[in-house]
Amino acid sequence: MRRVPAQAGLLAALMLSVAAIPAVATAQERGVIYRNPPPMNRTVEDRVRPQIETLLEALVAEGRDYRLDGVEVFEAEDKFLPGKIAIGMSHLLVATDRDDPAFAERLAAFRRLSDLTLEDVNDSWGIYYFISALHELETAGLLDEAVSPATLARLRERLDWRAFVREPELTLIDLPNNYYGVAFSIARLRFLLGWEDASASEALLAKTLQHFRDYSGQYGFADETSGEGRFDRYSVLLIGEIAQRFIETGVEPPPEVREWLRKSVDLMLPRLNMRGEGFEYGRSIGVYGETAFIEVLTAAAALDVLTGEEQAMAYAFSSRVAARYVDFWLDSGTGSVNLWDHGRKTDAYRGKHRILGENLSLSHQLIYTNAIWNRLGLTNAAPDEGFEAWLDRRPPSMTTWFARGDHDRVLVTYRDGDRVIGLPLINGGPTQHMNTPYFPIPYAPGVLSGAADETFPQLIPRLTLADGAILQPLSYFKDVRIEEAGARTTVAFHQDEWDRMGETAPVPDDRAQVQTRYVLEPGAVTRSDEIAFDGAAVIDLEFPTFSRGATQDGAVIRFAQGEVASFEATGMICAPTTDFDPAVYASPVGALRTLVRCRAEATDRASLSWTIRFSE
Repeated sequence: MRRVPAQAGLLAALMLSVAAIPAVATAQERGVIYRNPPPMNRTVEDRVRPQIETLLEALVAEGRDYRLDGVEVFEAEDKFLPGKIAIGMSHLLVATDRDDPAFAERLAAFRRLSDLTLEDVNDSWGIYYFISALHELETAGLLDEAVSPATLARLRERLDWRAFVREPELTLIDLPNNYYGVAFSIARLRFLLGWEDASASEALLAKTLQHFRDYSGQYGFADETSGEGRFDRYSVLLIGEIAQRFIETGVEPPPEVREWLRKSVDLMLPRLNMRGEGFEYGRSIGVYGETAFIEVLTAAAALDVLTGEEQAMAYAFSSRVAARYVDFWLDSGTGSVNLWDHGRKTDAYRGKHRILGENLSLSHQLIYTNAIWNRLGLTNAAPDEGFEAWLDRRPPSMTTWFARGDHDRVLVTYRDGDRVIGLPLINGGPTQHMNTPYFPIPYAPGVLSGAADETFPQLIPRLTLADGAILQPLSYFKDVRIEEAGARTTVAFHQDEWDRMGETAPVPDDRAQVQTRYVLEPGAVTRSDEIAFDGAAVIDLEFPTFSRGATQDGAVIRFAQGEVASFEATGMICAPTTDFDPAVYASPVGALRTLVRCRAEATDRASLSWTIRFSE
């Protein structure tokens, strides 16, 4: 390998000021450790429901002029908003005592908001939320009072799965296959409301289950694509959502649904923790990475998929997720959930234009899962005091396979004290392959984080070849081998093709090959790469971290504050900086505070490695 000497200017180009922290207000990146969280229903009833009540009362009062944290919610093109307003209002109305003076006001408010949004765009998930709200009202005996006959007749026309499913072939209109579950839910609820017979819901259920069979393979997790190999948060959550639809509509699920649900449970249980933190990789994480856990675990509890001990631990974790939601994700200054400001960032799909809808859908997830725990007899139940000891008995490493064959897809979960580190090799298919939350690198909530919709070379070598082609080893994992020896886990694999950047979908390029090895052990993670490629290349790599106060001693960069104690690389010249765009280097939970930039130049071959050591 041929390295550029520091005096040639590479170090000077990398080494910018480390004196200033980006001027972004941040919250604590890691949540608190909840040793004694409140019962889940107390958090939901005392803090979640009042927050939503305040937002909806303002919406009723201001109508189409309503703004939330500066966003004109009816001008923001949130295509699910009418349905989310309906489900939020239905929860509020059904929970209000009939002799409460507020009951008549809320009944009138539901009518007003239904009329107000009747002709607004309301797609797929929005249709489901709205018709679910109507079903909830009918079950409570309130539908005729809450919706005028004329409005209900129009809703019967508009709240239809045929808006996004072609007949008679039952194919989705420009939507991924997981929307079959949404269509099934709508059709089943239409049947329960007496709007159509059961034939459509039965056919759509068959489509939903066949999709799961076709793209989950032997391991039981749904591919986010049509067989191209992307397995993220939604691959684990989807069967939980399907199971919840069975529970909601009173349909007995076939045995395979419980079998698939059990596989998601087995992935989740080793990832439970004292902070209520959830998925750390893939799209739409942050708070949705946490509520995904309670949606799956409550469905599993309701369908008797859990043992008694597992149910107690699942409820203990759900209580922590709820507590973290109100303590960490809700902003007392705005009265809204915060996914976007003070250093936080989420993907464009959940942009701030959807702020009201995000509040309503997140509260819905907490409200309906809390109702399941209540039905299971856990109203006002204190979370099991043995939860922490149970966590301490979890094995240090857990391997979950998603697919094996031409390319392997797998998740390694490693427990290092109270840190849960995930190493996902799950990145195939279009639209997300180049984004850092899908990279095959270690993540840990509030410790090691990707940046939504960003493409910088995070902990991954990026080759720029002489012809300008940019390659990264992101998608073509082969022969993954995992070895566990006590508290040490080794993951090795190779890629004979790299992913050529610049396209929506991965493009294989065989001008570069790599042998990669990870070592996960107490207090440290190490990656080593043996790279071969055609001709000369510039190699870049970056490490953004929440830690701060960087100082450099040769190849070792140490941090005075934070969860990461040091970063050390070989085969590259590295330097820390705080001079970077905070809008790019932002995570779901807060601003990344220091960036380490690394670079090398080489011809034909390169041997690279880095080690991250954690604070005690």
